[in-house]
Amino acid sequence: MTPKSRAVLTLLAALSALPAFAQFAPRHIYDENADAKAEIRDALATAAREHKHVILDFGGNWCGDCQVLDIYFHRAPNDQLLSSSYILVDIDIGRMDKNVDIADKYDVPLKRGVPALAVLDEHGRLLYSQKTGEFEDMRHMDPNSVTTFLQQWKPGGTAADKGGQ
Repeated sequence: MTPKSRAVLTLLAALSALPAFAQFAPRHIYDENADAKAEIRDALATAAREHKHVILDFGGNWCGDCQVLDIYFHRAPNDQLLSSSYILVDIDIGRMDKNVDIADKYDVPLKRGVPALAVLDEHGRLLYSQKTGEFEDMRHMDPNSVTTFLQQWKPGGTAADKGGQ
């Protein structure tokens, strides 16, 4: 094989791999300019009308584990569970220095890592908050852990389903 042929084949191989890399490009999940308090207020109004729960997802676009959680949220069967039972509010935490007051209000200790979630009922009552960084290592977790979480906290579950909480 001539050096020119080898270069062409190498180029073609590299170009054919681009679509695979493109699907792993970080998504813009958290809006740095959003008014998180207004988004929560709007989500609660929708949740009350539609009898859903609200998931507050604290994280940042720089966070790899947040990116993985978002991927898992939007793949089957989680996408259907999420849309039928929840209103998702993605809350930008900057570099752990933004919307900290909201995280504190819902007992989410950001110092434990992100992504960090809180679940509210349709009236805004806190049902659950991640206090020990349960999803902060999402890259190494089974995608089914998200399914289990969504099933556990969807409306209509019992206290036994929620571990007595």
